Amino acid sequence: MTSGRVGVPEVPASARERILAAAYALFSRSGVTGVGVDAVIAEAGVAKATLYRNFASKDELAIAFLERREARWTNGWLRREVQQRAEDPRARLLAIFDVFGEWFQREDFEGCAFVTVLLELDDRDSIVRQAAVRHLENIRSFVAELAGAAGIEDADGLARQWHILMKGSIVSAAEGDRQAAVRAQELGELLLARRGV
Repeated sequence: MTSGRVGVPEVPASARERILAAAYALFSRSGVTGVGVDAVIAEAGVAKATLYRNFASKDELAIAFLERREARWTNGWLRREVQQRAEDPRARLLAIFDVFGEWFQREDFEGCAFVTVLLELDDRDSIVRQAAVRHLENIRSFVAELAGAAGIEDADGLARQWHILMKGSIVSAAEGDRQAAVRAQELGELLLARRGV
């Protein structure tokens, strides 16, 4: 087997990586509660004992999924795209919705895993739910950084308003509104104008 480069052997993914990759694909599409451990095992092609050697519980696997989602989605995609699209912090805030607009048009758009977990898990003591809340806070912190750089005094307040627009547009897109990002961006313009930015 080769990696696609001539003469370089392909290194098989570790069992842990295969399990996490399978969970990522399944949880992203169907939610954490909608996917059983047996489905992850079948998708990963491992034994149940192998899964539990690598992840002590489904909760631990779900938390690893959320961490990977943040690494790929929040940091590896959203932050990078926003920073590449604009230099000015105000423009970067608005660019969030340009990025979302492209995302909403994709056939594989699946919504926000963090919001899905919140909706799935009512128990506020759930460690998986708490992890989702932390990841959402990290997104809001990114927005607050942009707001602060744009000279907005109450950067946290603006970030909370902006995050409502972000989450609302994702839910609207999941409902079928392909223009949700454009609508959210228009509301964002009003918020910025109201603050004199």
